[in-house]
Amino acid sequence: MGRLRKITTATTGSEIAEAALVLPIFFLVLLGIYWFGRAFNIYATINHAAREGARLGVVQTCATCGATPNIQPTPDQIAAQVKQALQASSLDPAQVQNLGGTRTACGGVGSNTCQTPTTAPNICVFYNVQLSTLPSGSGAPACGISVEFQYPYQFALPFTSLNMQKITLGAGVQMAGEY
Repeated sequence: MGRLRKITTATTGSEIAEAALVLPIFFLVLLGIYWFGRAFNIYATINHAAREGARLGVVQTCATCGATPNIQPTPDQIAAQVKQALQASSLDPAQVQNLGGTRTACGGVGSNTCQTPTTAPNICVFYNVQLSTLPSGSGAPACGISVEFQYPYQFALPFTSLNMQKITLGAGVQMAGEY
């Protein structure tokens, strides 16, 4: 009888059973941290790429030219800048998706449509648009350029409802012109 009581009340091996239950959940949490961190990294990267394209669109091309008019970069030049920034972070520029649509023209009258580059037709460049955010202390809405696109991301979290789910991360940057 004493031996039976010792077998039923002993805790030998319970650590192994507990570890078998906890370790899969622990590794799933670690995988989730990794994949959500990667999604955040891609989001920051595509916003950086859009910012680089918008920056190219608003800078003066010739600061010392005097009376020479400012030449605005073409959508193809802006797309090349975006593509270069994406490739620098090992993202595939071919996966970029177009947002399309129209934006309010500068001054609030009319609208501007998406100008797509011939080399990268999935990037939208909007010239001379009314910016949605106002600089602090200014009375009138600012005018500038907007560069917008989307990038797909696929989670790989086994045994969850997020496994192989695709989400689309959007990048949209507006910059006021430097004239």
